[in-house]
Amino acid sequence: MDDRIARLRARWSDPLLTALTVLIVIMLFVAAPLQASGIIVFQAFELVFALVLVAGAFVMSGSRIAMAAMLVSLLMAIVGGIDRIRSPSALDIHLFAGSWLVMGITMIWVVWGAVFAPGKITYHRVMGAVLLYLTIAVIFVPLFAFVGSTIPNAFNGISVQDTPALASNLIYFSFVTLTTTGYGDVFPVHPIARALCNVEAIIGQLYPATLLARLVTLEMAHRG
Repeated sequence: MDDRIARLRARWSDPLLTALTVLIVIMLFVAAPLQASGIIVFQAFELVFALVLVAGAFVMSGSRIAMAAMLVSLLMAIVGGIDRIRSPSALDIHLFAGSWLVMGITMIWVVWGAVFAPGKITYHRVMGAVLLYLTIAVIFVPLFAFVGSTIPNAFNGISVQDTPALASNLIYFSFVTLTTTGYGDVFPVHPIARALCNVEAIIGQLYPATLLARLVTLEMAHRG
């Protein structure tokens, strides 16, 4: 069994970086906006995405801990979805937020190990670095959801309630913070919300420079 997993890692680890990058782009920038527009069927895409992530994380890392964490994330999303159908409440927001947070942290751990492992810097690894950047924004989405659902009026321009548009709104806010494109229609008001935004903005500025330096170092070490 372990030999089979090792062969899967050797064959699919790098291509999975590209595949998961494409998948998360579709989820963030296609499925979430369409769901916010009222096409609820795209909620099912979240489940498919979670299943692929569970398999992908396990293949890339070979870690049962990573797989267990992703399964916990999937279970939280399923419970949240069932509870939403029965009676929408703040609990749904917390379950979905917790699911995204566990998923994001696990993906950072798994993808980081694959991207910055010793060896040649390939196209797939560059795509994996993009995946890391996108996942940083994903991690802050549930953090903003936790703050907004527990502190009234923590954000101006976003109502953190269990609606189809919530995920899309928070994704938008997370990316304008990460990329420091500025605040206009939505901005933080509460000190905790502002602190989170400061942390995400700093990461958004430091990550590209740190990434470039690390990739250049790995490429030079491989050529040497």
